[in-house]
Amino acid sequence: MRKVFTVATRGGELAIIQTEIVTDALKRIYPGIEFQILKVTTKGDRNRRTALWSLKDSGFFTSQVEDALLAGQADFAVHSFKDLPTQQRKGLVIAAVCDRRFAEDCLIATEAVGSIEQIPLSAKIGTSSLRRAAQIRRLRADLKPASVRGNVQTRLKLLDTGKVDGVILARAGIERLGLGQKISFSFDPVQFIPAPAQGALAVQTRSDDIVANKLVAAINDNNARMTSFAERQVLVTMQCGCHAPVGAFAKIAGSNVEIYAFISDVEGRNFIKRQIAGPAKESDKLAEQIANELLDAGGSEILQSQNT
Repeated sequence: MRKVFTVATRGGELAIIQTEIVTDALKRIYPGIEFQILKVTTKGDRNRRTALWSLKDSGFFTSQVEDALLAGQADFAVHSFKDLPTQQRKGLVIAAVCDRRFAEDCLIATEAVGSIEQIPLSAKIGTSSLRRAAQIRRLRADLKPASVRGNVQTRLKLLDTGKVDGVILARAGIERLGLGQKISFSFDPVQFIPAPAQGALAVQTRSDDIVANKLVAAINDNNARMTSFAERQVLVTMQCGCHAPVGAFAKIAGSNVEIYAFISDVEGRNFIKRQIAGPAKESDKLAEQIANELLDAGGSEILQSQNT
């Protein structure tokens, strides 16, 4: 086996930490191998002004990393799985899914609060996600979602300057940055449903690179892979893209899997939520079923109105 492998990733602090999580796991299995990190600047890194929900392109944070992998500049790439488009690019595969310890969202607030009910009246809540905004509006109509962009540190500065009263972020990123002590509270992912595959790391390889595929497959977490792919299957079946107010969360319960999913209008008024459970080995079929239930219950109309 080769002694040096190059791994592509975005250049931000969190992306580098996530890449090191992957390479450290590989080093424990293959102590004689060296890993070099190739930092790639993506469209999302260059454009930090446009609200994420107004973007029409997919792969805003991943396309340039995938380009480097396809061009042979790297042997594999590390992504936040939720950022990857559901349509896999030709010639690439997800060789491993790992480190999904936290799938839920969390809130960091200026005041000491322990639940959404304790957030002050009419507070301004920063988020870059229509999914989060819709759920916030549904749970607390008085709260005011505010569009924010930038890395975690940039968003936290908005709290320090009083521009927002709280920010909602993926707990996984906060924990990986060593900022868990700043979290006011974490949402129950069954009640406040996260983005499909949130918290999971996806390690991507070229499909014809037998050596890299074998290397990376050693750190694959089967449960993380099953739940992440089931959640992403909800998006695939609904054909709703990655910016729609849609969430999906799957969890393993013994030999079964439970899947929770929703679709909503932007205001959180027409909120449709379903849940399903069944054998874990049938997770993809269950995901398709719950997605079709959402569409039949009014989700199709929501998507049509969003696209007009």
